[in-house]
Amino acid sequence: MEEEGVKRIRLVAIISLLFGFLLMLLPVNSSAKGEVVYVVPIEETVEKGLFAFLERAVETAEKENADAIIFEINTPGGAVDAAAGIGKLLTSTNIKTVAFINNQALSAGAYISLNMDEIYMVRGGTIGSAAIIDQQGNTAGKKAESYWFAEMQNAAKHADRDPIYALAMADENIDLPKYGAGKGKLLTLTSEQALEVNYAEGIVNDLDELLEKLGYSDADVRPLEVSFAEKIARFITNPIVYSILLTIGSLGLVLELYSPGFGVPGFMGLSALLLFFYGHLVAGLAGYETLILFIVGLGLILLEFFIAGGIAGAIGFVAIIASFFFAAENVVDMGISLLVAISVTILVSFLLMRVFGKKLSLFKRIILADSTNTESGYVSNINRVELVGLEGYALTVLRPSGTILIENERIDAVSEGAFIDKGSKVKVVKAEGARIVVRAITNLDK
Repeated sequence: MEEEGVKRIRLVAIISLLFGFLLMLLPVNSSAKGEVVYVVPIEETVEKGLFAFLERAVETAEKENADAIIFEINTPGGAVDAAAGIGKLLTSTNIKTVAFINNQALSAGAYISLNMDEIYMVRGGTIGSAAIIDQQGNTAGKKAESYWFAEMQNAAKHADRDPIYALAMADENIDLPKYGAGKGKLLTLTSEQALEVNYAEGIVNDLDELLEKLGYSDADVRPLEVSFAEKIARFITNPIVYSILLTIGSLGLVLELYSPGFGVPGFMGLSALLLFFYGHLVAGLAGYETLILFIVGLGLILLEFFIAGGIAGAIGFVAIIASFFFAAENVVDMGISLLVAISVTILVSFLLMRVFGKKLSLFKRIILADSTNTESGYVSNINRVELVGLEGYALTVLRPSGTILIENERIDAVSEGAFIDKGSKVKVVKAEGARIVVRAITNLDK
């Protein structure tokens, strides 16, 4: 009996060990259901650099077979063209997209939110006020407005929302007095109003409550932050910022021409231009071919200092300007930025030329500042002062120039003004380098 008991104990122990070993071999899951949810921030101004970040976020979520992407939104809006690209990105993915408006989603932020499958807002949050304006803060033209009105309505229809409210967010002529829209006012919905008109699926206090409402309490939540390179790209691709970079770049390179060697202005200029291209490369707005085109253009301009003709410099200038336009998606913004940069550079160059003039290194390189004079030991012609007072004969007629003979030496000379006949006796009255001035000797002089 004792032996049977021992055998049973051994059997139970062996089974327990095998069961434990099998448990060790099973993959460990951070969530009971194996669900994966990405949380992606959309903050500050909407611009081209944001699109690059969101594209990476969507690609990452798709690669990891995520169940949903929650976009935590707090933005005052931004560029329409950037928002349009983001809207297409969000509607093209098969992953569930959720807008979590954690404060405000205005202008382009409202458009982006409407392109998602579901919208949730914190209490006190707002969505709306999506008029399209230019860089000067003025309402855009009719053509641009018509395009934006259609985009806002299509975004609302994406999740079967009534498009009239989306249109009222962009068009101040839509009259919705109950919600404060119309008579020159754009529609901005509070969280309660958005819930009432089906522009939000719910109101939550924080992300944890949202996850619970969505049924992802036990999901593997993976925050995805903006990388350092993407932060730089978002900052640099702002039209105001790259206008400043282009101005610093062109001004720095021009100032470098005025200083000996390669110094601070040149370093600042090149750094600004390289930052411009780096930001646009990271944002996906430019390829390496644009940077190569810029470098080739710069090389041709430098070559112009060694090869005369102006052709290399002209081609180089065109190549550099073309590289800037290839790097920017909005040609108008780039044109304005280049115009500002070139104008500032020309103005500063003119002031430097007027104030400092020949003291600047550039002018020292292209203007001969030294002069050849007698005091410095330079003699262009021998000064025949020893001929003054000597007499001779005119070998030719002087009218007023001709040839005279003095002590068997033929000398080119000019008369004081009157003609002197051939064979007339003359006297040297002045010697100015190679210019010998003579006067006819008359009987009265004798």
